[in-house]
Amino acid sequence: MNVNVYETLAAAGLVLLFGERLVAALPLLRRWTIPEPVAGGLVAALAVFGLHAFAHVDIRFDVALQTPLMLAFFATIGLNAKLASLRAGGPVLVRFLIVVVGLLVLQNVVGIGMALMFGIDPLFGLLGGSISLSGGHGTGAAWGKVFTAHYGLQSATEVAIACATFGLVIGGILGGPVAQRLLKRIGHHLADDDKATPDVYAFEEPKAEQATTPAAFINTLTLIAISLAAGSEIALVLAGTAFELPAFVCVLFVAVALANVLAFAGRPVTEHAVALIGNASLALFLAMALMTLRLWDLASLALPVFAILAAQTVLMVIYALFVTFRAMGGDYDAIVLTAGQCGFGLGATPTAIANMQAVTARHGHSHIAFLVVPMVAAFFIDVANAIVIKLFLALPLFH
Repeated sequence: MNVNVYETLAAAGLVLLFGERLVAALPLLRRWTIPEPVAGGLVAALAVFGLHAFAHVDIRFDVALQTPLMLAFFATIGLNAKLASLRAGGPVLVRFLIVVVGLLVLQNVVGIGMALMFGIDPLFGLLGGSISLSGGHGTGAAWGKVFTAHYGLQSATEVAIACATFGLVIGGILGGPVAQRLLKRIGHHLADDDKATPDVYAFEEPKAEQATTPAAFINTLTLIAISLAAGSEIALVLAGTAFELPAFVCVLFVAVALANVLAFAGRPVTEHAVALIGNASLALFLAMALMTLRLWDLASLALPVFAILAAQTVLMVIYALFVTFRAMGGDYDAIVLTAGQCGFGLGATPTAIANMQAVTARHGHSHIAFLVVPMVAAFFIDVANAIVIKLFLALPLFH
């Protein structure tokens, strides 16, 4: 059964509305701060899985809008990035990056160790480590092709995609419960005056009403389109070189440059319009990504790979509770940062933002977290992950 692009977009909107109603109706989901797109998207994915498994009906969504929505989301992150704010968050960003690199290394140590324990090729351990989890679908698919072409590892790409899918699901589920456990630990209570913060930040209040105009909306949409066009071209130019970067990273940095040049020229971007488009793009992308998951790919994972992923989930929880939280200061900002790392440490940057939004919607702002996490998760982690993967591949074990 083929679902065209318009029907897919309509379905994503309905999934979001359903997720909102579901979270409102079930106290358990609110208690564990499960993001609404994750709640609705997983129910939709389970429904599609049920049709596949029991009615032998395959629903094929046209996801042509999924990548543009993701790129638009990253463009709004860039348009919201002010150099002055980035300088102010510099020390926290560096500390968080060190914590993130530590997780990359441990993910690969756990993955390789589990693979050796089960007597399978240790390359599967890397695929079930930082390549597919912190790296996501794009990095997983790229390295899967390399492992097949240069190491003769069959089904490497399929395993990588399945691992990344597992991570996307679990990353969206873990962030809220981990944050709630840490909130109980510090006894955080948000004062009423904190709730009444007059400033609306782009990604901290996804449901806030945004005072904007058609002109501001069109101007912002134009800046996003320029970022997507220029960033995609830059990614094509860099492809195959030593400086190759994912398209979303190039889009992000074009948007950062645009925002700061315009600010210097006295024509800053309209933050309310950026917030409106950014949050809409994020919600629709997540709903579309989750409702189109092929959960039967997870069901087909061999026991050793599934065991590796289970161990990675345990590692993420332990690392978040006892390393990230403490290393980042042990306060409320550290909790939001930790929820974000659960999202991109297993899934992707949009999942990280959704996790943080679910926490801050209930417990208050964390400006530093929404400044640091997008930059680390959208750029620095890809560079660091590439270095870590190549260092592991240089071990005698792989020669």
